[in-house]
Amino acid sequence: MDVSFLQIILYVLGAVLLVSLIVLVIKLIYSVNRINFILDNIERKMMTVDKAFLAVDKVVDSISLASNRAIDGITSLVSKIFKNKNKKNEREDD
Repeated sequence: MDVSFLQIILYVLGAVLLVSLIVLVIKLIYSVNRINFILDNIERKMMTVDKAFLAVDKVVDSISLASNRAIDGITSLVSKIFKNKNKKNEREDD
């Protein structure tokens, strides 16, 4: 009688373990589906923000290009002015 009683206890505990594992798996599937939905939503929002960052990047690049050209022009103008003054000073020294 002891052996059959232990077998019944093991069967009952096995059934409880099986049911609890099934419930946990169902909850895990529900959680994974919610996480997938949240990640998809975040991905869509990041794509929108990425487009905005690309537009800002293009504007900053064009401003940088224009300022570099202006600085190059001013630098070449100043260097021409000083070269002419240096040449005049060298001619006067000779």
